Amino acid sequence: MKKSASFWLGLLATASIGFAPLAASAEENSESSLLEINPEPILSTPAEFPSQFTYNSGITIEYPENGVKGIYVTAYSAGGTDKMKDLIQFVNTNGLNAMVIDVKDDVGKMTMDLQSENEIVQKSTEEFVTDPAAMMKQLEENKVYPIARVVVFKDTLLAEARPELSFKKADGSVWKNGNGDAFVNPFSKDVWDYNVEVAKQAAKMGFKEIQFDYVRFPEGFENESDSLTYTRGDYETSELDDVQQRVEAVTDFVEYAREELKPYGVEVSVDIFGYAATVPEAPGIGQNFAKISENVDVISSMIYPSHWNSYFGISKPDLEPYKLVAEYMKVENNLLAGLDTPPQSRPWIQDFTASYLGAGNYQNYGAPQVEDQIRALHDAGVNEFLLWDASNTYTEGVNYNME
Repeated sequence: MKKSASFWLGLLATASIGFAPLAASAEENSESSLLEINPEPILSTPAEFPSQFTYNSGITIEYPENGVKGIYVTAYSAGGTDKMKDLIQFVNTNGLNAMVIDVKDDVGKMTMDLQSENEIVQKSTEEFVTDPAAMMKQLEENKVYPIARVVVFKDTLLAEARPELSFKKADGSVWKNGNGDAFVNPFSKDVWDYNVEVAKQAAKMGFKEIQFDYVRFPEGFENESDSLTYTRGDYETSELDDVQQRVEAVTDFVEYAREELKPYGVEVSVDIFGYAATVPEAPGIGQNFAKISENVDVISSMIYPSHWNSYFGISKPDLEPYKLVAEYMKVENNLLAGLDTPPQSRPWIQDFTASYLGAGNYQNYGAPQVEDQIRALHDAGVNEFLLWDASNTYTEGVNYNME
C-alpha cells in the first residue's frame, strides 16, 4: 500500500535518519528514562531515498539518454556572458549535452556564492559567476546536464586558514609542493565535511552531479611523509601499513561523501589518474581504482594520450591516440567487469595540443585526433566522455556520436 507524504513525515518525526531530532519536554524526558532503550537505530538511510525527501533545487535537467558527452568549463568562462553563450551553442550544435563547471578550483577557491554558512567557504569565495541562478536556468533551458567540479584535497586556501588540517614542516609552516600548492589531509574528517558542505550547496543550486577531483594525497607523498607532521585521525591505531592507510582514507572519503549526498539526488563521480587502473595500488597518492569505483556512480579516468610515457608498448602515445585509448580500455573494462556494481565509465579525453612534449613527441590535436579517441572508446563499449581543454577552445567538425 502506497504511503502518503504525511505518513512518511510523521514517521521521520519520531525516528532519526540523519535529521535533527525534535525537542522534548522535561516531563517527556523523565518518562523516557523509565523505558528500556534499544540503542539500534529504528530506521537507516535507504539505498533509494524516497523522492519526497530528496532536496528539490527547482532545476530539472535529466541524465542524457544517450550518455553524457561533455566539456570542461572554467568558472571564468561560465561567468562570461558571451563565452558561456558560445560554449552552450557549441554543445548544442555538435551533439554534446553536458558541462563540467568549476565550483571549487585547484587553489580551493569557490567560484560562485554557494550560500554556505561556513566562514572559510565564504572567505574563499571569488564570484567569477556572479549570478549562478541565471546560469543554472540557462543550462536548464538548453538541456545541458550540469556537473559541479569540486577539487578536494588540493586546497591551498584551506591549508593556510587551518594549518592543522594540512601537512606541516618541522618549522611549523604548511608544506607545499614544487609548484607552491598545498594539500589538506585526507585522514581528517573535518576536511571531508568541508568538501561535502561545498558539494551539498552545489547540489542545492541545481547541479545534477558532483565530480570530485584531486581525491588523493600529493604526488610523491610517500617520500615526504616521514618529515611532516599531520594527524591520522581515526586511522592512528590502524594495523594497516602506510600505503593501505592512505588507500583506506581516500576510499572512505568517497563512500562517506556519496552517502551524505543521497538526500540531494545527485550522481557522484570521481576523477582518477589513468595509470591507477594499470597498477594494483597507486601507493603514494592512495588511489585504488577498484575500491574507488565501488563507491561512485561514475568513474572518470584521465587518459589524455599526452600524459602517458611509454605505456602499453607505445613509445610516443600522443602520436597514437586511438591505440593508447584502446589499450587502456582493455585494462579498465577488465577491472570494472570484476565488480559487483560497476560505475559508469566516462573518461576524460584530450582536445589540446601538448607542444610541451617537444618536437617529434606530439602532434597538433584537431578533429582526427579527438575522433580517434572517441572511436576507441566506442569500440570498447563506452559511449560517455568528457573533453578537456584548459582554455575551453574545443574542436569543431568532430563526429561526437558514433552510435
